[in-house]
Amino acid sequence: MAAGATIHTFTVQLADIDRGVYEEAVLRVARHPSETDAFMMTRVLAYCLEFEEGIGFSEGIAATDEPAVHVRDLTGRLTAWIEVGAPDAARLHTGSMQAERTVVYTHRDPAKVSAAWAGKRIHRADEIRLFSFDPGFVDAAAALVERRNTMTLSITERRAYLELNGATLESDVHEQRAA
Repeated sequence: MAAGATIHTFTVQLADIDRGVYEEAVLRVARHPSETDAFMMTRVLAYCLEFEEGIGFSEGIAATDEPAVHVRDLTGRLTAWIEVGAPDAARLHTGSMQAERTVVYTHRDPAKVSAAWAGKRIHRADEIRLFSFDPGFVDAAAALVERRNTMTLSITERRAYLELNGATLESDVHEQRAA
């Protein structure tokens, strides 16, 4: 955990009907002072939308050789490299070389994020998926974040229904290929 990080706790009830995942979890998320609220909220959403056995957060922006979120199997082998924000092509190339699956969740304009990768060398670029949300969704959710949070996230037909600290938001989860 980075020095000066603020710890946010999310008590999450997850119902991902699309994938048949139903979980309750308590997430302790360290937010580095240079990390925006929107980036942190996107990390939390990515964790929930990718939830499976072995998922975890990296040590944050200090961990330059790890993704924001990762999945490891029981042997410790990296199976999913999950980036957040607008990673550069080199990070995606590295992630795609190291893990079976590489995905990106962004709170930014997905067209601008993927445009930065055009013409760059990215291993298995055609297999990398870029996920985004409706404009304003992540910012609205980030504005609701407190130090201790209660969150219910339901996903059905790639639509996310989020209840965060008593407020309700919803968004489609948009998917496109990185290349």
